[in-house]
Formats: sequence, structure tokens, C-alpha cells
Amino acid sequence: MEFLWSLIIGGIIGWLAGLIIGRDVPGGIIGNIVSGFVGSWLGSVFLGEFGPETGGFFFIPALIGAVVLVFIVSLVLRSAGRNQV
Repeated sequence: MEFLWSLIIGGIIGWLAGLIIGRDVPGGIIGNIVSGFVGSWLGSVFLGEFGPETGGFFFIPALIGAVVLVFIVSLVLRSAGRNQV
């Protein structure tokens, strides 16, 4: 049950990151979950572990990491789309 809860929280974090940036995360629900997990890892590595914890995620660093990740991925995908003719 804890694994399912982690998937839900990771998906919510990825979804919120997409809302903050104003761009959809590629991959839909799976993309949201992946960006939530990777963003949480990046946030905890660079910012540490602080703030409220839910489902194994420290919410503030996880959200900041996911926002940065979604922003970088959207820039890379946009520049890759321009190069294709």
C-alpha cells in the first residue's frame, strides 16, 4: 500500500510542476509520476530534506526539483522539435 501511495504522491507532484510551468509533462500520468520521483530526488540532493513529508517525499524540495526538471525537459523537447523539418 505504501508503494501505491508513493506513486500517487509522485504523480501529484509531477502534475503540480506541470501546472506551475504551464506545460504538460510528456507521457501523461506516467510522465507525471516519473517527473515527481526524479524531481524529488533532485530536490533532496540539491536542497536537502525539509518541510512536510508525505508518502516518502519531502514536499517543498520535491516540488522545486520537479519544476526545474519539467522546465528543462520542455526546453529540450521544444528545441528538438524546431530542429526537425
